[in-house]
Amino acid sequence: MKLQLSYTLDPFECGTDEAGRGCLAGPVTAAAVILPQDFENLILNDSKLLSELKRNNLKPLIEQEAVSFAVAHVFPEEIDEINILNASILAMHKAIGNLKTSPKFISVDGNRFKPYANIPHQTIIKGDSKHMNIAAASILAKTNRDLYMSKIHEEFPMYNWKQNKGYPTKEHREAIKRYGITKYHRKTFRLLPQQFQLDL
Repeated sequence: MKLQLSYTLDPFECGTDEAGRGCLAGPVTAAAVILPQDFENLILNDSKLLSELKRNNLKPLIEQEAVSFAVAHVFPEEIDEINILNASILAMHKAIGNLKTSPKFISVDGNRFKPYANIPHQTIIKGDSKHMNIAAASILAKTNRDLYMSKIHEEFPMYNWKQNKGYPTKEHREAIKRYGITKYHRKTFRLLPQQFQLDL
């Protein structure tokens, strides 16, 4: 399905999305992107629907063609302090605030957001598979977070973050069980499944 630009009120509308919300380790990362009105791309879609190769090929194209883009991380310490929903929204706010061109409207993936700087906004469920500016933000959030996780993988290779990106895979949880947690783990998350023992 070909995505559309979702300009509601103004050509300086940004799309914003986050990556890494369900991970056990690493930051939640958000991006904000303003695309030109004549932008077209037949491959661009929700980052979760694309291969890693396609995401990595789209990243420089989006960065080159965008009117403005920005990426922001919120790290585990703050995630643990304010919870993952608030951290996700904070990351989006930070990304929007770092845009070189101030947006006149904000399109947000999902159904939760907090007003930012009195700029009108709209939440769109599955917006990253409907609108190009949100899809572009999902690509930049995902690829930049993956780069970060690959970098910290070198510090703690036993968790294989280069492959699992901090998500709760069986391998990741087995490593937590064996080696414990690191400074990059989210301590308020259930890092290991609760085990129940029945007294029979």
